[in-house]
Amino acid sequence: MTGQLLSLLQVFGSLSLLAVGGGNALIPDMQRVVVEQYHWLSAREFLDLFAITRATPGPGSTIVLLIGQKVAGLPGAFAGALAMFVPSSLLVYICSRVWHRSRQSKTIKMIERALGPIAIGLIFASAMVLIETTEHHVLPWVITSVATLVLTLTEINPLFILAAGAGCTVAVSLI
Repeated sequence: MTGQLLSLLQVFGSLSLLAVGGGNALIPDMQRVVVEQYHWLSAREFLDLFAITRATPGPGSTIVLLIGQKVAGLPGAFAGALAMFVPSSLLVYICSRVWHRSRQSKTIKMIERALGPIAIGLIFASAMVLIETTEHHVLPWVITSVATLVLTLTEINPLFILAAGAGCTVAVSLI
C-alpha cells in the first residue's frame, strides 16, 4: 500500500501545480493518468466519480479524495487530498506575495492577460474529455452543444438547462 500512496502523492502533487484555471483544468490529465496510465479506474468509473463531485458541495477537485479512496482506502483519500491541495496552496501564497509587490510591472500585466485564454483552453479540454467518455450517440452531443450555446449567450439558470437536457433524454428514450 505504501507504493500506492507514494504514487497518489506524486500524481496529484504534480497535477496540483498545473491547476491554472482551477480544478476543472486538470480533468483531462487526471483522467489520462488515472485511467490510462495507472489503470486505477475505468473511464466509466472516472466519469461517475466526476459526476458525484459535481453533485456535492465543495470544489470539483475533491474527486481526488474518491480516487484515492478507491486506490488505497482512507489513507489514499487523505494522501490524494494532501497532494492536491497543499502544493497549489503554497504556490498561490508565494505567487500572490510576489504578485502584490510587483503588480505595476509590464510583465505582470502581460502574464495576467495571457492566463485568461490559457485557463479557458484548459477548461474546454476538460469538457471535451468528459464528452468523449460519455455515450457516442448523437443526442448527448446535441444536448451538450445546445446547452453550451444557451449558457454562453443567456443568463438562464444552469439548473433549468440541466432539467431541459434530462427531459429531452427521457423523452427520446420513451419514444
